[in-house]
Amino acid sequence: MPHGPAIVPAVFVGMGIAGILGLLLALFIAAVFLWMAAKLIGVENASVGKAMIAIVGGGILATVVGGVVGAILDPFGPLAAFITNLWVIKAVFDTDWIRAFLAWLLSAVIAALVVIILVLFGVLTLGAL
Repeated sequence: MPHGPAIVPAVFVGMGIAGILGLLLALFIAAVFLWMAAKLIGVENASVGKAMIAIVGGGILATVVGGVVGAILDPFGPLAAFITNLWVIKAVFDTDWIRAFLAWLLSAVIAALVVIILVLFGVLTLGAL
């Protein structure tokens, strides 16, 4: 029966798997909020799959663009990342800039409301965030 150093790698593998599963769950939940927001503002072809693409693609592309722009023009990096994220939402849902912005904003409001409701019911504490 292994003990000592042989157990340590298994713990790290388990932590890595838990981290990956947590990330995938968080991406799925964010996609559901974006999908709900898109449906509420009238984006016709919104789906959870498209929302997942927008969340992952927008996050990756916004990070790259924000990093490059921030390296060249420091104060404009976050703005470039934000505009890139909106562009991805616009492109994935095939909608206009206003609806993309409203979907992004409303998804944040929905997420905040869900957190507040979970806190009120005692399922979640704000300290855990």
